[in-house]
This record gives sequence, C-alpha cells and structure tokens, in this order.
Amino acid sequence: MLFRKTEKSKKTRPKETLSEAILGIAGVLVSGLFIITFIVQAFEIPSRSMENTLLVGDHLFVDRLTAVSKTNYVGPLMPYRPIRRGEIAVFISPETPDLHLVKRIIGVPGDRIHLVHGDLYVNGVKQMEPYVIRIFRNYDPYRDEFPSESPLGRDLKPGWPMTMQANLDHGDLVVPPHHYFAMGDSRENSRDSRYWGFVPEENIMGRPLFVYWSFNTTEEEYNHTSWSDRIQSVFHVIVHFFDKTRWSRMFHLVR
Repeated sequence: MLFRKTEKSKKTRPKETLSEAILGIAGVLVSGLFIITFIVQAFEIPSRSMENTLLVGDHLFVDRLTAVSKTNYVGPLMPYRPIRRGEIAVFISPETPDLHLVKRIIGVPGDRIHLVHGDLYVNGVKQMEPYVIRIFRNYDPYRDEFPSESPLGRDLKPGWPMTMQANLDHGDLVVPPHHYFAMGDSRENSRDSRYWGFVPEENIMGRPLFVYWSFNTTEEEYNHTSWSDRIQSVFHVIVHFFDKTRWSRMFHLVR
C-alpha cells in the first residue's frame, strides 16, 4: 500500500511549450549580447606595434565595464576606475574614427612627458620600461627626442602640431585634463600619440584581460581587404589551426 501511495503522489512534470523554449533561447541570446557589448568584447591584434607584449594574431578578451566613464544614469553602480599610467588600453583612434587601437598609456592627465634618445621621462623621472623593444636601432630625431624636435615634414594628424605647441611647457608635453598619451611597446614600429596626439577619455573602450587564442600569422597575411583574400585566409586558419596556434599563449594575461 505504501508503494502504491508513493506512486500516486508523484507529479508528472509538464512539458516545456514552444513559446517557453523560444523565450529561454531569447533570454540566453540577449544576456550574451549584453555581455559581449558592455562587459567583455573580443578583439584581434593586426599589427606589430605592441610586440612583444601582444603579437599579430593574438585574440583578446577586453574588459569594457570598469574603464567606461561614469554617467549620470549609472552613477555609483558602475565599478569604474580611470585608466592608470602603464596600463594597456583599447580605444578608438583619434586619427581614424572607425579604427580600434591597442596601446600602452604612458601619460595620464597632468603628466609631463618627453623623450631623450628614445628613453621616456614622465614628470622628470626616467621610466624603467622592460616591455619596450627596439628592433631597428635606427635614430629618428622627431620620434626619439619628442617633443623637442620640429614636426615639419612629418606625416602627422592635421592639427596635431598646433595642439602639441599649445601644451608644451619648458620642453615637456603636458597631458591635458580628460586625455591620455599612448605609445606602442615596439617604439620604432608604432604610430601612436607622437603622430596623432592625445587620446580623449571618451575614446577609451576598455582594458585587455587575456589572450584566449593566438594564431601565428604575419601583418601582411592578416590585413586582407578583398573577399577572395579573406576566404583564403579563413581556409588557411582551418588547415593550420593546430600547427600554427600558439598554444603557450592561451589564457596569457595582458600586462
């Protein structure tokens, strides 16, 4: 009798309706879209300007939450903190608005910056930068003695020489409020703030967290423009996924 009573007490679980299944899938998609839009986002490294910290073919997850400026409608709920000197940031290019760049922030608002023979001085103190590499070892007065050398004849963003002149003080470039100064770790191979100026605070998109996948490729192979080249590139990745994936860089923290 006890067995029969237990059987009768069991309730049949109702089957999920089609509308409930669709709502569940939609909820997952919306949550995923929110996460990849406002919290973390995937970016790829197409150039050598941040070698050896970041390599061409590195795929990163970027923290888009804590670096976003505080807004009136979010207020104290947003775990915001400003970008710090020495951190790497992803931002919208001040020179090409549809281009995302990854550089190291070497100057925050109020910092005084200059270079001597390629060595960086911030607020009068020479910086120890173990992440910086110099490949060519060639000397460029404008690049290596910035900002003391004349920018005349250089391929600079229009208006940058005038802005630079307005922010000079006793040989130092002073970073204005709500702006940053960014440079690549590969100092001889980076088009950065020396050439297109300060990064506005509102251009900052986030901080790289870690490399989730890295594929060994070249700058030339990576920057395809035609559809045929892109299809060929995808096929190349599929064929060489295992032998050209840099397995040692998987989940490598970006610093």
